[in-house]
Amino acid sequence: MKIAFIGLGNMGAPMALNLHKAGHEVAGFDLSEDACKRLGEEGLRIAGSAQDVVRGAEVVISMLPASQHVESLYFGNGQPGLLNQLPAGTLVIDCSTIAAATARKVAEGATKRQIACIDAPVSGGTGGAIAGSLTFMVGGTAGDLERARPLLEKMGQNIFHAGEAGAGQTAKICNNMLLGILMIGTSEALALGVANGLDPKVLSEIMRRSSGGNWALEKYNPLPGVMENAPASKKYMGGFGADLMLKDLGLAQENATAVRAATPLGGLARSLYAAHSLAGGGALDFSSVIRLLQKPQV
Repeated sequence: MKIAFIGLGNMGAPMALNLHKAGHEVAGFDLSEDACKRLGEEGLRIAGSAQDVVRGAEVVISMLPASQHVESLYFGNGQPGLLNQLPAGTLVIDCSTIAAATARKVAEGATKRQIACIDAPVSGGTGGAIAGSLTFMVGGTAGDLERARPLLEKMGQNIFHAGEAGAGQTAKICNNMLLGILMIGTSEALALGVANGLDPKVLSEIMRRSSGGNWALEKYNPLPGVMENAPASKKYMGGFGADLMLKDLGLAQENATAVRAATPLGGLARSLYAAHSLAGGGALDFSSVIRLLQKPQV
């Protein structure tokens, strides 16, 4: 299929590359020249603008940082958005993590123009994006999901239909709120053990195999040197940025306020990530939040 992929960052780049390796004709665009250059060297055609990359595309996939970027892409910001350019019958798959209300707005705009649209945010981190083992949480019609499924299967292993438009985003913010809470709890426990002189690798293995076991201990340990391929062992570079986690926790709190749900731990997690960002950790991987909790070195 002819696919336009917009957003070639830490997640989007390996996703686009997996589609390319699967034999699809993938063209890409990103505002970052470095990102475009890297994917161009992998054989993808790189376009000069979002408007150029979607010409002739049967499917448009977007992976952007926040709601305002998605809304600007599809509805325009001082210039026509992509929904005014795409022909009827095009399939839009937005994999960004954004507000459910924004996802519904894009889906409604697409429907008016006879364009199929699903929100399909992902979980699994950069490792999952590279390995093609992501989890997709999809909002939209069952028919549009089935049309997208052959492509999603080239990028992920788990595909869930959460419900109508926007439901994928709701599932994602619930998941990421829990992930943020779990990372902070894991970091607290590890920092406490290390402050008492425990070996972080031994403590991590004890907790991983005990009732405290969780995804952070299994796949994403926040202490350097415990897991070779975790961002913590790479100076917290790459991975999922702390400021992106802060954004997602903010989305969860906005949603909780709208539906009058009680999320006290989610609110506390957001405050801690905000403090971490203000302390200069926003551009680092979200597991670097452990730095807020570690005993100072003397």
